[in-house]
Amino acid sequence: MAAVADSIRLRVTPPVQYVLRLADTCLVHAQRQAEWCGHGPVLEEDIALTNLTLDCIGQARALLTHAGRLEGQGYDEDQLAFLREERQFYNLTLVEQPSRQSSAHTPGGDFADVVVRNLLLSGWLMGLWDGLLASTDAQLAAIAAKSMKETRYHRQHAGDWAVRLGDGTDESSARMRAALQRAWPYTAEMFAADAVDEAAVASGLGPSRGSLREAWQAGIAGVLHEAHLPMPETTPFVSTGTQGVHSEHMGFVLAEMQSLQRQFPGGRW
Repeated sequence: MAAVADSIRLRVTPPVQYVLRLADTCLVHAQRQAEWCGHGPVLEEDIALTNLTLDCIGQARALLTHAGRLEGQGYDEDQLAFLREERQFYNLTLVEQPSRQSSAHTPGGDFADVVVRNLLLSGWLMGLWDGLLASTDAQLAAIAAKSMKETRYHRQHAGDWAVRLGDGTDESSARMRAALQRAWPYTAEMFAADAVDEAAVASGLGPSRGSLREAWQAGIAGVLHEAHLPMPETTPFVSTGTQGVHSEHMGFVLAEMQSLQRQFPGGRW
């Protein structure tokens, strides 16, 4: 019977958690998006989603490597991705949500969920990357500069699909409206600034999440207007993935993502 890898134990300081929030969001988003490989609605989109996923994995790798340096115990990107427990992941709860399963499209779920999640997340990341360009951490600023170029395309791609589907048939419009309603409650967490954000602003590491709301909301409103989709109403609910407290879906995401490394510690292709 194969050995099972032990979990690592991090020293999570505010700068480490700040970087991990971004790294984990990119990583888990990539994992969810990768589920669509082979299930895209058309061949061109299937390839496009795969390429977007690879961009997010690249961003996660760079950020995890940097987080490992900041943490100081020598953990590399693989250990941080595959050997942490659920409570030491700090991603936005939005990205761990599955696409709604439907009889019309399985096993991928509803493509509208992917479009909406990509639109909401890429708009948020654009603002965050832009703020990080002026980071006092030169490595983090460099990662942001490279990632900005990739995310700008992700935002355009998601926006084009949102307009195409929202202003399309009655069926596509209804699916987009439903997907927006499912995703929207998780957007409040994108702007829920806390002590980690305050420390980042004080040190010049990066912007507070709270400062990103106005530009994000204006950008999303513009796309939804063009797509003839209503802006959902704000709710008092605030999810807590960036605090390490996740939805019921996160354990399943990690079980699939980490299973090979857990069963065959240090395995290499």
